[in-house]
Order: sequence, then C-alpha cells, then structure tokens
Amino acid sequence: MNASQISSSDVPTLLVKIFGKDRPGITAGLFDTLAAYSVDVVDIEQVVTRGRMVLCALVTEPPQGMEGELRKTVHSWAESIKMQAEIISGIGDNRPRGLGRSLVTVLGHPLTAEATAAVAARITKVGGNIDRIFRLAKYPVTAVEFAVSGVETEPLRTALVTEAAALGVDVAVVAAGLHRRAQRLVVMDVDSTLIQDEVIELFAAHAGCEDKVAEVTAAAMRGELDFEQSLHARVALLEGLDESVVEKVRTEVRLTPGARTLIRTLKRLGYQVGVVSGGFTQVTDDLKVRLGLDFAQANTLEIVDGKLTGRVTGEIVDRAGKARLLRRFAAEAGVPLSQTVAIGDGANDLDMLNAAGLGVAFNAKPVVRQAAHTAVNVPFLDTVLYLLGVTREEVEAADTHVE
Repeated sequence: MNASQISSSDVPTLLVKIFGKDRPGITAGLFDTLAAYSVDVVDIEQVVTRGRMVLCALVTEPPQGMEGELRKTVHSWAESIKMQAEIISGIGDNRPRGLGRSLVTVLGHPLTAEATAAVAARITKVGGNIDRIFRLAKYPVTAVEFAVSGVETEPLRTALVTEAAALGVDVAVVAAGLHRRAQRLVVMDVDSTLIQDEVIELFAAHAGCEDKVAEVTAAAMRGELDFEQSLHARVALLEGLDESVVEKVRTEVRLTPGARTLIRTLKRLGYQVGVVSGGFTQVTDDLKVRLGLDFAQANTLEIVDGKLTGRVTGEIVDRAGKARLLRRFAAEAGVPLSQTVAIGDGANDLDMLNAAGLGVAFNAKPVVRQAAHTAVNVPFLDTVLYLLGVTREEVEAADTHVE
C-alpha cells in the first residue's frame, strides 16, 4: 500500500492500544508482532505516567482474512507480558485539525484539578480542541503544555489569561510552528526581575536616604510618577557618595532564584540574552561579565574626582528607552522582533513587553500583569523556560554539562 493510500481518509485502519506496567521492550514487541501481518504504521502515541504505560498504534488493515488472526495474536502476546490489549476497527487517521494552532502552557504551584478543568473548559468554549497534553516540569512548579487547534492564538490568549488570574495559575499562549524552536533573543529587566533588589535603594542605604528613595521608586513602578523625573530626583540624593560604594553594591546584589539556570540553559540552547535597566551600568556591566550576557544597557551614574555627583550621564533608559533597546538588540542579534522575549515587573517595562513577540510579567505589579502577554507569579525565574517549551529534563541536562 503506497503513502497516498495510507493518508486517505477512507482507508480501513486498526487502533491497537496496549496498557499496563511499563518496562523495556514493549514497543519493539508490539511492532514485531504486527510485522507478521504486513501492516503499515499510520500513527503512534505512547505515554508513561507513574510507571503505567499506554501505547497506541494506528495501522492499516491487514490483508483480507488475516484480521482475526492478528487480533488473537496481539491479545496473546499482551497476556504473555501481563499487559492488556484493545483493538478497534475504523476508517482513516485522526480527523483533520482545525485552523489555528497554539501551544498553551499552564504553570501551577500546585496545579489543581479545578484549575485544569477550568482551563480546558475555556479552551472548548472559545472553539478550541485539545489535541495533545504534555508535562514539561514537575519542579519547582508543575508545568503542562496543551496543543490546541481550531481557534486563533489571540482570542485564545485573551480568554485564558482572564481565566488564569481568577484561578491562581499562570498561562502562556503562543502560536505553534517552527518558530517555537528558532533562535531567539531574551531581554530582561534587572531590578526585581533578574535580581531581587532595587539597585538605587542599595546605593541609597549607603547614603542614609533609603526610605526616601524607596518611596519614590515604588510610586514610579506603579506608574504614578514620570520615570525620568523620579530617576533624577532619586539620583540627586546620592550626591557626595564615594565611588568605592560601587563595589560594595555589586557584592550586595542578590540574583533571583533560578536566574543562573535560566541564562545558562538559554545560552546552551543557542539563545542570545540581554538586560536593560533603569538602574546603573556600574552594576549591569558587572552582571554582563558574571553571567555571560550578550547585551546590557542601563543609566550611568556620573562620578567626578572619586565622588558621585548626583547626576546621570548619557542616554536615559526609561520606559520608551527599554523598548528602543529591545529593537536595537534584536537588530544586532539578527533576530526578528517576533522572535524576542521580554521579561519585566514594572510599569517602565510595559513598552518593551508589548513590543516583544512574547512579553512576560514576572511577579509584576497589577497594571503590568494586565497588559503583558502572560504572567509568572512564582519566585523562580527559570520557570520562564517552560513558557518557551523547554522541559525540566532539558534544564537539568544543561546543568549537567556545565564546563
């Protein structure tokens, strides 16, 4: 039987399902058994959950008069290895998938049955069909990926993001296709994203004005103040600090849990990684070297005669500046803007998040969560990898091969 016949919707087929305790050799044994009946393989699916396997093989009907013998032989073989078999006659392959292909990643800590049911129901309500489900990770969060067809990506994303917020899970929806594994550029905010701190507050602690600076910072991140004005106001409070404070601040910076794993895994997968910050190059340049980043840009504290002047020099990196730098980095990396990922937490990250192909709000303020493509609300930065379809096994493999 030739390939055109196999793919035809009117070809008689048999669905052979084997299930029971997993062990090596089952797949080989099934197809060795089927080989005696001159059938062709149309489709195969195999899933193993908690040591129990389900193996499904869709094959063409055997030559006339041999189906009964095939059924008898398969059941006998299954019983011999303490498995169960089910064989269903039918016509053709799976029904054609509907237009619109998306990948829906759901993160839960934990992932409850209630949340899973609600997400699946919402997919159905907007006209989507779940074609396949795959677990990406069980640690530090449970992450599962749904392959969905029958509905376009944007309306699906809109429906699920609303559902996710109410259920306390994180959901990312991206278009399926080859671009999922294409080379990408990932650009992150620094303060409260790549690191746990606000750098200007670390400087302010040495100047004795931490409370004043923190108050202005919080208002700016909520979008209540113009970022550039707030930047100048906060930096002015640092006037007179000795430049030796820079090295002290560098040692005080705390990376967000999972930050090193995220960057290491991305780099091993061939991604380029950069940071843009409303903070200062005195810290981001150090992070670039320590973490092996490809790009880094921030504001620069002016230092004259060994003292901070209370001013910044050069191009201001504000809300619009971050989006501009994302585009610049993408051009330098040779990556289309649609293949970029931006991660941030504050209002000054919004333009960058919206400009990127995928904007991720990481433990963000409410205004940012509502505007971003997706949100991550667990304290592990490496969970962003699951939104890109990277499995926990791939993450651990990257860790294993650290030089």
